[in-house]
Amino acid sequence: MGLPDDARRLAEQLVQPLGRRWVHVQAVARRASVVAPAVKESDQATLVAAAWLHDIGYAPAIGYTQFHPLDGARYLKAQGWPAEVVNLVAHHSGARFEAAERGMEEELAEFPFEDSALLDALVTADLTTGPAGESLTYDERIAEILRRYAPEDPVHRTWIKAGPVLKKAIERTECRLADAQPR
Repeated sequence: MGLPDDARRLAEQLVQPLGRRWVHVQAVARRASVVAPAVKESDQATLVAAAWLHDIGYAPAIGYTQFHPLDGARYLKAQGWPAEVVNLVAHHSGARFEAAERGMEEELAEFPFEDSALLDALVTADLTTGPAGESLTYDERIAEILRRYAPEDPVHRTWIKAGPVLKKAIERTECRLADAQPR
């Protein structure tokens, strides 16, 4: 058992009813396991747990603000999950950019932002996995998001701004993975 198993069970309970979103979450968790060597060994369980939980805020039962990173983090905090997992969920995949687009920066500030290898690895797992669980390059994933949301939508506007910043997070993860490979 352990943190990732507990996270998987909670994600299954809250996200499985959402259909395709559940397929995405499962694939992100698998991808997190693959990129886990990019973080300290002591952080790998946290990474995989956060990957399982990153989209629970889409669950109608906990989606009060309709901003899924915030809703997921608030739920996890109230349930007593470790702060590091909660903060990763709150800030996954450019949430700070979307919070700015939605005028929700103050609410998201409830959760400390840490620019870290752990957050970079979660971003990598999420943003190289498509909505139906397919493996995508980062550029393919961003193009897919921009096609899915109209230009006036806050999500579309977010990715125009966040795209270049998050691409650097993925590049850092790829460098860390290369460095972690045995020589």
